[in-house]
Amino acid sequence: MMTWLIYFCSLLYMEVVFHLGSFHSAKCNPLFMIGAAAFVAALQTLISDTGSKKRHKACVRFFLGGWFVLFGAQTVYYHIFRQPLLLTAVLMGAQDALTNFWREALTGFVQVLWLLALLAVPLPVAGILRRTQKWRPRRMDNIRILRVVVILWTALIYCVCCIRVGLMVEADFAEEYSEYYDPCTVMEKMGVLTVVQRDLVYELQKLTGGTDKAEDEDPESPFESSWSQPEESATEDPFGSESSGEDESSEPSTEIPVEPVLDTSPNMFQLDLAKLAELSGTNKETKWLAEYFAGVEPTNRNEYTGMFAGYNLIYLTAEGFSTYAVREDLTPTLYKMLHSSFVFENYNVPLWQTSTSDGEYVNCTGLIPDGQFSMRKSAEKNMAFSLPKFFAKEGVGSRAYHNNTLTYYDRYKTHPNLGYDFKATKLGEASAAEWGDHIFQVEHPNAWPASDYEMMVSTIPEYINDERFHTYYMTVSGHMNYNFSGNQMASWNKEAVKDLPLSENARAYLACNLELEKAMTYLLEQLEAAGKLENTVICLSADHYPYGMTEEQYEELAGKDLSQGCDYSRNSLILWNGGMEEPVIVEKPCCSVDILPTLLNLFGFDYDSRMYAGRDILSTQEGLVIFKDQSFVTDIVEYNKKSKQTIWHEELTDEEKESYLAAKKKEVKNRYLFSAYILRNDYYSVVEQCITP
Repeated sequence: MMTWLIYFCSLLYMEVVFHLGSFHSAKCNPLFMIGAAAFVAALQTLISDTGSKKRHKACVRFFLGGWFVLFGAQTVYYHIFRQPLLLTAVLMGAQDALTNFWREALTGFVQVLWLLALLAVPLPVAGILRRTQKWRPRRMDNIRILRVVVILWTALIYCVCCIRVGLMVEADFAEEYSEYYDPCTVMEKMGVLTVVQRDLVYELQKLTGGTDKAEDEDPESPFESSWSQPEESATEDPFGSESSGEDESSEPSTEIPVEPVLDTSPNMFQLDLAKLAELSGTNKETKWLAEYFAGVEPTNRNEYTGMFAGYNLIYLTAEGFSTYAVREDLTPTLYKMLHSSFVFENYNVPLWQTSTSDGEYVNCTGLIPDGQFSMRKSAEKNMAFSLPKFFAKEGVGSRAYHNNTLTYYDRYKTHPNLGYDFKATKLGEASAAEWGDHIFQVEHPNAWPASDYEMMVSTIPEYINDERFHTYYMTVSGHMNYNFSGNQMASWNKEAVKDLPLSENARAYLACNLELEKAMTYLLEQLEAAGKLENTVICLSADHYPYGMTEEQYEELAGKDLSQGCDYSRNSLILWNGGMEEPVIVEKPCCSVDILPTLLNLFGFDYDSRMYAGRDILSTQEGLVIFKDQSFVTDIVEYNKKSKQTIWHEELTDEEKESYLAAKKKEVKNRYLFSAYILRNDYYSVVEQCITP
């Protein structure tokens, strides 16, 4: 039993060190973790102690060393990317990550050396115990084997019961582990072992053609609960105009109306719902989706519908972009664009599991990511309702550019599947014979990060003279690490920020974003020179906040405390057109998942607002910002699921608060399920068959 105790205590010790080093004093739920540690320790004991002493010694070193490597890798990865290192990331992105981000990995390794030293403690302790003869392993007889087997099965049954009972009582930890698996939250609350176990099960299910937990259980009806605000007067116009109803007590008017009637019909296709239900078959997820489409409320056309019909669109996902990178003195172009067209005062960019790739996925699809690498998964799915598909219907081609490797995150597969002709600065693992014409040349192709300005200089001539165009950019100049020794963009622009009263980290962050400022300034100059400025819309959003900064560093950059509500996700959305005479102020809470439907409405495309997890920001529907842990923000409340904190922005009775929260939690759940099921089941291909003329 001594061997089991050594293994068990070592695993729990590593869990404690990892939690305190990564999450500090955050609360955790150790119930499942204890059972998992007991199970793993028993399994390892059976392997170690049923052979010779030499085998026992080798097994102890192998198991303790292996767990040290795993916990150490998780520690380094989490401190760099603020996310767990999952098996999918190792299998799909390890080589790219080592090639592109070795500097970040090295820096992260150095920063957590003290934690790695603490994690390694069980190895010398086990060696000391063996040498002092306080641990004398003996070959196990049948009685000892039976004891360990009993521990193993007891631990396994205990773990299963933890989740089952948790689901029965609707405990958060069970839901986060099972239905809405968020690895980061699970790792914080339930430990590394739990994430490893959950991750292995998920990968095995994919290999065997199995399903995730959400597929095994019958999803609830998407429309079981609702919450209604008091109805507006039937004659009230939501845009402030006079009622269109007739006043029976007045004389009939002989005047001819001057103002056209505003079209507020729903943005939706004619869907054959009976056919949709039939094609959905007996699969529980697709049946749920058919129900969802039949009951979800579409957004309506509004005064901004078609405002930019026939215009060009340049759309950018800006690496690590933040509101605090925009300063009137340093970045006048970004500042002008942010404050002179549409001004979104409550815009948010949540951080998802695969940071940049998921941020791009949200921006380009209007869907919430389903686990890690949703964009990669989409490469084999029907993405019928992406921006390029709508531009193509009007005879407009769509180009996409990235100033890094063609194959990183499989963009050479994902972006063409969205409808883009995709180019990058380096081939990566792609064949030169097949992909050589998808490379554009820049002056410094091996700079890290690469220059957004150089990307603009090289690519603008490819489309600027087209009659009409849609162009997408994924920038990289704002990438961490934020220092002047390893970040070439920061180094190039160091002189411009040298006198700012900020730390090196904050100055370096501002300096590397000056390359984005140069890129946008050059873009506007070229558009104006080509006579395309006033009929071109520029949309720019971040992929995530600059998580390469610590909390203290980001607060220094912001110049204020960021501990309240969703402060960390608050960001800026640039939606700019040079022809707008007055800015439009938008106070509604909104986020990056809302960009795509908003653009589709502004460009006057015939689209279905039910196809997205986001909503047109300029519609009359209430704003809803959703985070990966199911926290959310609306006009009325900010709800933090982790802390159970609610910040109310309107006065409601306790009964109204309870009803409202329940309804919004349900809506958040529905949008999560909708996004996941669309991607998993390639459901857009089903929907396309049910659209009637």
